[in-house]
Amino acid sequence: MTKTIAYVLYPGLTALDLVGPLTVTAVLDGDFETVVVARDLETLDTDAPIRLGATATFDEVTAPYAVVVPGGTAGTFAACADERLLDWLRTASATAEVTASVCTGSLILGAAGLLEGRRATTHWGFRDVLPKFGAIPVAERWVQDGGIVTAAGVSAGIDMALHLVREFAGEEVARFAQLLIEYDPLPPLGGIDWDEVDIPSFKPYMQEAMRAGLADHPELLARLTG
Repeated sequence: MTKTIAYVLYPGLTALDLVGPLTVTAVLDGDFETVVVARDLETLDTDAPIRLGATATFDEVTAPYAVVVPGGTAGTFAACADERLLDWLRTASATAEVTASVCTGSLILGAAGLLEGRRATTHWGFRDVLPKFGAIPVAERWVQDGGIVTAAGVSAGIDMALHLVREFAGEEVARFAQLLIEYDPLPPLGGIDWDEVDIPSFKPYMQEAMRAGLADHPELLARLTG
């Protein structure tokens, strides 16, 4: 039976959070199919000047083999209060082999009640929000706790997707995927010196994203910022 990997689409997400991992898992053979799911098939704005459209609706994909939830900023916090999305995610996750997230997509998993008591990660600027959902935050590139896999910010989703391909189809296939997309990063400025990152200085930006996304949901905003 074909195993469906469902990527969740919602307004305002970060496009690379979805497209990066999807490009990796798309190498899986005919035993797998990749779909992008949303409320409907309308194209949606992202947080960049590009729009994306789903290939299937929530009603059409009810029991995926794996679920991947991308992140973003204000759009992601709005999604944390989208009960239609959260209900679908709870149902899909109940039977999925893996439920995964990229960046702040883990906060949507948290809002759906899927991170309680689990180790999880997210974008470094929002890691302190995870305990609000009962999660145990860890500063890792990606982390797996049972059937839940969470990745840190944006590009970490590619690392996580390579891990998923290895889990689903073996190391040889995962190495092929890495080679195919030539994932061998050498950033021109070198790696990030995390000891030098002034995380508190970014807090006003992070809180503004929460306020913008949850302007119509003051109770959830108070919970996450209190």
